[in-house]
Amino acid sequence: MILKRLRARMQRLPVVTRLVAAVAVTMSLVLAGTAGLVYWRVEAALDQQLDDDLTTYRHTLDLAVRDGSALPPGPSGSLHQVLDAHGRVLGASDAVRHELLLTPYELAAVVGGRTVRHDVGALLPITSDTLRVQAARVIFGGQVRVVVAAVRRGHRDEALRELLAQLAFASGLTLIAASYVGYRTARAALRPVERYRSGAAALADGGQDLRLDVPADRDDEITRLGHTLNRMLDRLAASAAREHQFIADASHELRTPLTLMRAELDVALHRPRTAEELTDTLRSVDTEVERLVTLANTLLDLEQLDSGERIQRTPVDLGRFLDDASARYRAAAERDGRTLTVERDDATVHVDPRWLEPAIGTLLDNALRHGAGAIGLRAQVQGGRLHLSVTDEGPGFPDDFLPHAFDRFTRAETSRTTPGTGLGLALVAAVAASHDGTAHAENTPSGPRVRLDISC
Repeated sequence: MILKRLRARMQRLPVVTRLVAAVAVTMSLVLAGTAGLVYWRVEAALDQQLDDDLTTYRHTLDLAVRDGSALPPGPSGSLHQVLDAHGRVLGASDAVRHELLLTPYELAAVVGGRTVRHDVGALLPITSDTLRVQAARVIFGGQVRVVVAAVRRGHRDEALRELLAQLAFASGLTLIAASYVGYRTARAALRPVERYRSGAAALADGGQDLRLDVPADRDDEITRLGHTLNRMLDRLAASAAREHQFIADASHELRTPLTLMRAELDVALHRPRTAEELTDTLRSVDTEVERLVTLANTLLDLEQLDSGERIQRTPVDLGRFLDDASARYRAAAERDGRTLTVERDDATVHVDPRWLEPAIGTLLDNALRHGAGAIGLRAQVQGGRLHLSVTDEGPGFPDDFLPHAFDRFTRAETSRTTPGTGLGLALVAAVAASHDGTAHAENTPSGPRVRLDISC
């Protein structure tokens, strides 16, 4: 429960604070482990030296007791006691003549043949009577003697306390430095994220054409995030532009047929009309309604393609597909005394016939309505790409129309007297782009030609 509360509280903190806290906790653990290892190694070295001196001194005392000679003085700060099996002091240093250095339990253990070692006093708090004691049994004249040697630990404890203070000071400075570096690093790493957030906030507040300032000389997680956000902003801007263009195109092109229909109906309602006049009015309105339906459908198709909808490629027999796509236009050409020929490779292509068929139909319809002479539909597969072209023997495109042939609502002056929306070639270009291809219009010595180059 406590861990859950702590985790929930940490998650409410700013990211920089959490990162600095994580660095501080991690460094604290590392420093504590390092300090503990250093302290343990130094303590072990000091204790080994102290134990070696104490063992040497006790062996000297053992020899003196066995020989019955006077007890020799030990190293500076050393003490000694010689006890019988009952704990009576037979000989001792002046400082411990009236105070046993062993407990009854330790005395019994030594009499039983064990060597006892223990410390008197602790490292902290600081006291003056800290000792390290070592006791062992000596048999003298058939009697048991307990030899106790002790040395003062003052220098050892002082060295360890100094080491602890230095380790604490160094660890504290290291922890502060690491936390500061972690804070500065986190702030520097998250500064671009804050810039990205500010840019997104400005965009949400109505800013236009905003892009994030992403360094070009880096390739890390933050810069990749910036590039991703910029691509997202590009898509949002393109989507908004398509929406505005769709609304503008629809309002512009729908206004004319609706105005004509309103005028026709106003005239019809203004005064009594004959049945023949009403029929003419209804036919005129029907023509405009058909134009509106065609226009709406084409605009929706263009919006669907421009929105990035993925096409669904399927294997298609090229010959059968082109024959089916051109069948009704071949009949229309024959009624006009013209010919439509289809030349194609025998191949299977992977395209979306749902979109490619109306694009080919648009080109053939344009050739029938605006061109002249024989119409040719040619298809060739080469290098994983499908090259389609539609030609006729008409006068061709006006020179000033060619650069804008695939723009929406762009019509050549010579075609403005014939019905149309000006969206046909725009739809053809959108279909080509959805197939990772291009569309191109040109005039040749034999007449106009529109080419599609798409992947298959």
